[in-house]
Order: sequence, then C-alpha cells, then structure tokens
Amino acid sequence: MFQRPTLTELRQRSAADFSARLPGADSRLRHSNIRVSSEVMAGLTHLAYGRLDWVVQQTIPDTANAQFLERWCTIFGLARKGAVRATGTIRFTGQDGAEIALGSEVQSGAVNGVRVLYRTTDDAIIAGGEAIVPAEAVSPGAAGNLDDGVTVTLIAALPAIVAQATLQTAMTGGADEEPDEELRARLLFELQKPPHGGNANDYIRWALEVPGVTRAWVSPLEFGAGTVVVRFMMDRVRADDDGFPQGLGWPTYTDDLAEVADHIAPLRPVTANVFVVAPVPHPINVTVKGLTPDTPETRLAVELELRDLLLRSAAPGLTIPRSWLWAAIASASGNTGTRFSCRRRMSLSRSAISRRWARSPLPLEDERTWRASILFAA
Repeated sequence: MFQRPTLTELRQRSAADFSARLPGADSRLRHSNIRVSSEVMAGLTHLAYGRLDWVVQQTIPDTANAQFLERWCTIFGLARKGAVRATGTIRFTGQDGAEIALGSEVQSGAVNGVRVLYRTTDDAIIAGGEAIVPAEAVSPGAAGNLDDGVTVTLIAALPAIVAQATLQTAMTGGADEEPDEELRARLLFELQKPPHGGNANDYIRWALEVPGVTRAWVSPLEFGAGTVVVRFMMDRVRADDDGFPQGLGWPTYTDDLAEVADHIAPLRPVTANVFVVAPVPHPINVTVKGLTPDTPETRLAVELELRDLLLRSAAPGLTIPRSWLWAAIASASGNTGTRFSCRRRMSLSRSAISRRWARSPLPLEDERTWRASILFAA
C-alpha cells in the first residue's frame, strides 16, 4: 500500500535532489536560494499529495465527504433526509369570540439557552374561555420538540387573548437534517442489499427513509402467514426517551408509529399485512468495580463504550453476552484494570434470555431492546 510521505520527508528528499544535481551546492545553508527553492518545492508537492489523497477519498462512498457523498446517493436514488418541524397543539385563553389568526407566533422560554418559535397552522375562536390550536415550529429541527404543559408567550399581542399560552400536547416529530454517517450507512445498505420487491431488507430500507429513524428491524411471519412486523428506533429525535419511538400502535397508529406506518403502506407488496411496533426497553444493570484509574474521565469512557455497544449491537430478541460487555469496558480509553458484574432487572431464567419473547396473534406484545443502567463501585 502506498504511504503518503510527510512534509519532513519531502523536504529531505528535495534537499537531497538539489545536492545531488548541483555538485558543490549546499541546500542546507540557511539563506541559500537553493534551500528556499527546495523548501518551496517540498511544500507544493505536499499540497499535491494532499489533493490526490482527498480525490481518492471521494471515489468510494464509504470515505466521501458530504458533497460527494450526496452525489453518490443521487446516483442510487437516495437523498439526505431534511430537517422536520415539530408539531403539536397550543391552548390559548381569552374572551369568548376573540380570534387567533393563522400564523400567530409564540415563543418558548429558554431551553438549553435556546428560545423556540412556534406558529399556529389554523385559525381559531375562543369558546368557553379557551381554544386548542394546532401549531408547528417555525424552524425545522429537534430543538422544536418540547413537553406538554410548557408555557409559551405571544410574540405580538392579540385582542382579548391572554399573552401566555400552554402547550396542550407535546411538540413532537422535529428532526435535524440527517448527518453524514447515517446517510452513508443507508447508501452502503443500498449497495450491499439492493431492493428485491418487498423482501425483509426492503422494509428496513423503507423505515430508515423516515426522518428521525436511525435503526430498524423486520420480523417476517411473526403474527402468522402474510404478516410483517417492523420495529425501529429514533436515537436522536427521542433521546429523552432513550431513542424509543412514541405513539399508539395498530390499529390506530399515532405519532412516530403513524409516520413509519404511513410511509411503508404505499411501498409494501399488496399482499403483505404490515404491523409497525415500538420496541420495549429491557434494562440491564452493569456494576463496574476496581476501575483503574478510577477517574471521572475513565468512568465517562466506560459509559460511552457501553452505550455505543448497545447502540451498535442491541436488537429486539437478541441476547447480549457478558463477553460483549467485558470487551466494551476493557476497550475504554484509560482503563487498565476492571471487574464488573451484570444483573438484569427482570426475573427470567437463563434459558429465557436466549429465547425470543412470547408473541401474541396481534401486535400487543413485542420484543425487548436492551438499554443499560451503569453503576460504578469501589
């Protein structure tokens, strides 16, 4: 494999070339024109090598930067998932008959130093002292997601309307633009597992196309002949819920489940009976002992490694071996010696751990996805 020479190596080569081609000249003299020329040529060569190195990275999808990654995706019919606005409802109070116009804007208090603007998406009239009005975030992105009950304030006063209003329902569904690595993962999935007219991989692909969805699994025939069960996670949008999607499932889908179900419905084969299900969290307790050195930095490194393990490897119905946990802890930066124990919060026999969970003829019971609770002990 070709090893790109460093700038120091190029300077040495350039100086040696000048010395070899100009007998009696010394390219090492500080104020020599030969040394200046040698240094300039080495620097220009270094820039040329850098450019070539960058060009090579763009020629394959798994190393391309954002601009060329999007061009690769365009070739295969993929596009980056754009940011999505959060939506919900706002409760206004005031004098009966007072009007709330479409596009009226309210602002939240500071959340993590950011104030979020919302605007109404319909007009309404106060009746019985209040009105519930649908609204959306002015700017798309996950920052627009807020819990219900949060107080918001009108930007411009409305006649006979109280300036302070309340989020009647949580503002949900806001998602940031798809980051490069998630887009790259979808492209590699497309290349490695091309569409096949509705096979298992196609359902994963369709779920991942929905803004905010980061992981997905499919279970064919889980509820009988002709059925397909799709489970998914939203690790960034639903970070406050450990990535688990929110909403009601079949038959009256709502919120996140509705978005995925509605996206898959027109794409699925007409004979497939598809159920979209949220995974159920399966907590595990991991106690780490004898951490060496036992510092905040090492503890953080261990925690990040364990969470990264579950993010990469956890799946519905999958057994997490102790060896995986041990490998993650041992690989943490700065850790030189550790003991750990693992205790699950659910009273199941060892044989039950490796079995798939009981299934109902209807999607009322679903399989667990692992998440960790980490305790450090002396």
